[in-house]
Amino acid sequence: MPLLAHLDQATGLPVRRPQPRRYEKNTPGELVHVDIKKLGRLPDGGGWRVHGRDSDQARAVAVSRVRAARTKATPSRGYRYLHHAVDDHSRIAYSEILDDERKETAAGFWIRANAFFTSLGIRVSAVMTDNGACYRSHAFAEALSQDIKHKRTRPYRPQTNGKVERFNRTLAAEWAYAMPYTSETEREQAYTDWLHYYNHHRPHTGIGGQTPSTRVHNLTGKYS
Repeated sequence: MPLLAHLDQATGLPVRRPQPRRYEKNTPGELVHVDIKKLGRLPDGGGWRVHGRDSDQARAVAVSRVRAARTKATPSRGYRYLHHAVDDHSRIAYSEILDDERKETAAGFWIRANAFFTSLGIRVSAVMTDNGACYRSHAFAEALSQDIKHKRTRPYRPQTNGKVERFNRTLAAEWAYAMPYTSETEREQAYTDWLHYYNHHRPHTGIGGQTPSTRVHNLTGKYS
């Protein structure tokens, strides 16, 4: 139980202590955080969240993982890779669900992400990534071009790229595991709607309860 001093006396709820303010760029495009989130592919008919942990589906997944660990192979169910680009100032996010995290895939994603930001009137001047092989490739460097500075996170310090890491936690809680999807296709279809909600309707405590779209000039008038 929390101490009485840590509770709001009117509601009885825990009091959130003020957190130290994190850095934030002054304008959209000054820094875009780029990252990849790996998710297990859902089997047709749904996984254990639909059928239960003691179901045949759950046991089949466990067997696949054990066999893959022994043989150092990829589990038969496979993975999907969510490539993200999150603007530091506004928190506007561009994201795609792709089949791998190869250098050509990461480079192609950034070209499309940059086009998305450009369509909003945002000129990206710097991108921050981790030190993954796809981001250290010549293909990704060419996609950035000389106009965009490439910054890398400190080794073993994922919090350096904290805004996109926070985006990963949010999508896991509010989309990926928010409901028992019955197929990978159903989950992917729900992602488009959730991403629109995230950008245009979801208040963010990190930006004072605003939505990301309100921090991008003229964006709120284009969408509802």
